[in-house]
Amino acid sequence: MADVMTTDHPAWQAAADGGRVRAVRTATAAWILAFDRHGLHLTCASGREDVKPVTIVTDPAHLPARAPADLRAGLTRLGPTHRVANPWLWDAITTAIFRQVVRAEQARKLYRAWCRTFGSPVASPFGGLHLAPTSSEVLALADEQFAGVGAKFHRTTLRAAAEHYEQHAERWRHMDARELVPALTGIPRIGPWTAAAAAADFTGDFSVYPHDDLAVRTWAAQIAPTHPWPDKKDKGFGPMWTGWARADRTALHTLTLSTLTWGSHAPDQQASCGD
Repeated sequence: MADVMTTDHPAWQAAADGGRVRAVRTATAAWILAFDRHGLHLTCASGREDVKPVTIVTDPAHLPARAPADLRAGLTRLGPTHRVANPWLWDAITTAIFRQVVRAEQARKLYRAWCRTFGSPVASPFGGLHLAPTSSEVLALADEQFAGVGAKFHRTTLRAAAEHYEQHAERWRHMDARELVPALTGIPRIGPWTAAAAAADFTGDFSVYPHDDLAVRTWAAQIAPTHPWPDKKDKGFGPMWTGWARADRTALHTLTLSTLTWGSHAPDQQASCGD
């Protein structure tokens, strides 16, 4: 079976050869990631190659046995999946902020416009790629610049996040996912959903992802439509989902990330997210 790449991050773009491509920033370089039928290819576009992006491989063998059989069968058909952990915490925070209370497609368009307008271009054989603006660049933006790109709603949160990032980034970068979530909720207007989404993106540990997120609910219901899923207003989804894994964080990570990966390859991505 061909490798399956999780392309939930909005930086992933379609390439002419049918693959996917994005740019990422590590501590020492900018990288171009290209995924095609032969797998993932990493190219250092600028800087030093000593810090490389890390790929997390998720094996369906670790799905919790207590999960519904139809759900496990649908996810098992994906086979082992691959996801690049976002090597830049600031980008993970930015992405999670843009995903607040909007549909995935809207968040994707806003993120890409933000990067094209204020971020750094990365030359590549796949066309123009862009990195997000740094925290210091965000703090230098005027009110009308946020509004001009469609980010007026996010302006206050982005500024607060940039200020806190510049103060605490060094400490945050060395935290594991469970430590990072509460640390990020110390940022004004960053709630548990945004903090958990950012921490999962950065660390690659989806055991901390907001499991009752609408995206998880939507894809799970499409994979196993006959299962009696809780109503959208029912608060029981999260405890049910985590209960299948019990204390096994690997099983919870596998269940959640595999479901999101299935969704990233679904024909119609209509889920929205947010605190």
